[in-house]
Amino acid sequence: MVVNQLSDQKSFTTADGSTIRSILDATNAPVANQSLAEASLPAGGETQRHYHKLSEEIYFILKGEGIMDVDGAVREVGPGDAILIPPGAWHQVKAVTAIRFLCCCAPVYAHEDTYFG
Repeated sequence: MVVNQLSDQKSFTTADGSTIRSILDATNAPVANQSLAEASLPAGGETQRHYHKLSEEIYFILKGEGIMDVDGAVREVGPGDAILIPPGAWHQVKAVTAIRFLCCCAPVYAHEDTYFG
């Protein structure tokens, strides 16, 4: 059994500009098919618009409010919202207030699978 504590994970900045703490992924567990991370942006912050050729993502908003854009469909998001981001979908999140969310990726998140326009 693998159990990782969020507070034990070191944060880093991803290629899209968000601050991430990997909770379970190939760097800290024998994960083969998915990954789970906590992401955050300060109020007024935003990720760089991007897509993943392979990864399907789900964002789950824990705290804060933001504006989510998935392939041109734009809406406000907040605590309790789950957002599906299909492979190949251009996406970006803008933080209205400081925002914290979980990010699930399948297959496992890889920087090499992040593409910018």
